[in-house]
Amino acid sequence: MLFRSSLISNQRSAPPQNRKASSFSKPPSPSPIVFCSPPTHGWSKHESQEYKIVQRPEWRRELVKAAAPSIQPTTTIPAAAAMPPTRSAVALLLAAVLCLGGGGGRASSDFDYPAAFNFGDSNSDTGGRIAAGFEPMLPPYGSTFFGGPAGRFSDGRLILDFLMDAMDMPFLNSYLDSVGAPNFRAGVNFAQAGCSITPATATSVSPFSFGLQIKQFFAFKEKVTRLLSKGDRYRHYIPQLDYFSKGLYMFDIGQNDLAGAFYSKTEDQVIASIPTILLEFESGLKTLYEQGARKFWIHNTGPLGCLPQNIDLWGKDPSQLDEQHCVAKHNRAAKIFNLQLHALCTKLRGQFAGSDITYVDIYSVKYSLVANYSRYGFESPTEACCGYGGPPLNYDGRVPCGQTKSVNGNLVTAKGCSDSTEYVNWDGIHYTEAANFHVTSQILTGRYSDPPFSEKMPFLLKPRF
Repeated sequence: MLFRSSLISNQRSAPPQNRKASSFSKPPSPSPIVFCSPPTHGWSKHESQEYKIVQRPEWRRELVKAAAPSIQPTTTIPAAAAMPPTRSAVALLLAAVLCLGGGGGRASSDFDYPAAFNFGDSNSDTGGRIAAGFEPMLPPYGSTFFGGPAGRFSDGRLILDFLMDAMDMPFLNSYLDSVGAPNFRAGVNFAQAGCSITPATATSVSPFSFGLQIKQFFAFKEKVTRLLSKGDRYRHYIPQLDYFSKGLYMFDIGQNDLAGAFYSKTEDQVIASIPTILLEFESGLKTLYEQGARKFWIHNTGPLGCLPQNIDLWGKDPSQLDEQHCVAKHNRAAKIFNLQLHALCTKLRGQFAGSDITYVDIYSVKYSLVANYSRYGFESPTEACCGYGGPPLNYDGRVPCGQTKSVNGNLVTAKGCSDSTEYVNWDGIHYTEAANFHVTSQILTGRYSDPPFSEKMPFLLKPRF
């Protein structure tokens, strides 16, 4: 059994939008310190003179309600070994997860990516769709961590944000975001909410398909090359040229190809389209590889049938639901997509000489969360925190989160819940920050990746205090 752990903290830190890209020449750090408590049955409290870890379902509330990732151990730690407050909570708590969950190897002593380049949809969009002006983003989006809308389709941080924190890197700015002095030295995010792997059509939610995101990447790389040739003026704001070959290329995309297809196709037709979708994805990966990309981090797609939006549309017939009350056909399609994506990653490892390709099983983590939500301290797995309509789904597609619309002649507002840490789902389509944190903590155990984490694989934490 994997236990959730938290340390008590009541200290706030500055919102991360104020963080600047830090130098990549890191100071020497002390030996890693990992707080672990012995396995027990059920939620329990373990205390000693050196540390205090509280294992209970309320771990997330104490962390998330502080609206900052700062965690303070109860022991006194030398100032010379102090970890910056904006890093300590994520590193320490995830270190505890690694210890309690059996981790998969020791941290790499020389692990360090100078930059990350992300491609994806709303699961990892940090402001692209909003910067493009397609739609407004209103409170309570972003309220849990950022204090207001921050371009993310959640109440706070995304899985991508937590992964960047785990790598001791700043959050990625969106490629299209030109406001707020964005810094691209540690990479850039091309993800766009609503996008698909396959090329966009006139009816697509977003024109920024995977192929177009790759074109944006090459435009970005070309401009960086040109700016660097002019001297040192821009070096603090853009990647160095070798970052493009040494950096990590991250992908979380494909959900919209499947979910969107169900509006006009049968289950068999959706499944039959998967090879075409993945052929487009393979083409994009090959293009990046030919231009120097070597480190690939690929998420599979989650259990689409467990999203309130899909349950609301296709779940009225109980015979169409699985044992977790999720839409069975959507989840079947997602699992077949993931099997073929996994096979593609295996094939490309044999074709991409000198590459590292990590396949991450997001589906299993998220479905386990839905199935065992109470074990992890959540109160509802398929009810939206921010929505309209009340239980069991609190979702109405006519009234998006934070907006006021006329329904049957009455003005109604989709409001946020009082405590988002009790909910897995945020707005009917996306996950809460608390759920995103849980998913990331599971990813970082290394048990959901292929190949499993080893010394040279990413995201094994070496926490500093």
